[in-house]
Amino acid sequence: MIGTSVTSVMETSWLVCPKPNPQARLRLFCFPYAGGNAMIYRQWQASLPQSVEVCSVQLPGRGKRIQERPFDCLQPLVEAAANALLPFFDKPFAFLGHSMGGLISFELARQLRRDSNPLPVHLFVSGRRAPQLSSSEAPTYNLPEAEFMDALRRLEGTPAEVLQQPELMQLMLPLLRADFAVCETYDYTAEPPLNCPVSVFGGLQDSDVKQGQLEAWTMQTTAATRVRMLPGDHFFINSQQPLLLRALAHDLQQLIASL
Repeated sequence: MIGTSVTSVMETSWLVCPKPNPQARLRLFCFPYAGGNAMIYRQWQASLPQSVEVCSVQLPGRGKRIQERPFDCLQPLVEAAANALLPFFDKPFAFLGHSMGGLISFELARQLRRDSNPLPVHLFVSGRRAPQLSSSEAPTYNLPEAEFMDALRRLEGTPAEVLQQPELMQLMLPLLRADFAVCETYDYTAEPPLNCPVSVFGGLQDSDVKQGQLEAWTMQTTAATRVRMLPGDHFFINSQQPLLLRALAHDLQQLIASL
């Protein structure tokens, strides 16, 4: 039985909801990639089913929370998010995250399970290898500034016009280092797989996350896993947004029909 929510997403600094919809049948919590903020998902609501309420997660250190210290370790971040977002799990909900956001959403689901709290009915992961797979790359979060900047250029996730503004980069670097540390110091611990379906999206030209690493998400759920590859590099979430949103809307329609 699905009731009407009495909790407003406006009641916490952790969430940005462009179009609050108390009558929505499903909440979709969207987690940002490293260096990103809740505004990544500001236009998604218009392309998704009206019965879905898009709730963008605003992590500390960005947006209106820019004065707060960003987390540089995943587990404390997940525990804080679980406590802050728990009141908004009062109706069916799903998690979506790109890259770092995919890792956060996965570990948040496991944290909720450990605490015997409501669980997501679906997990959408974009541009993130399965968590049990370790990275072969050396950490970058603790590199000297010049080398760290080179790493940012190679990833092509930070706009060139931003990289060319020293004052702006000095403001961004602590956040980027913290977010990179969240991902690069992550230590996977084996637990039973989740029981919700997982939809996985990847970029065909992504040099960091390969299709096989995405298909390994099948090990993290007892339910169905679907992997779809889209044109583009690691940030296909931006370059191929209309295509991604069509696929996401299709999955959400099916999900809502099953509730």
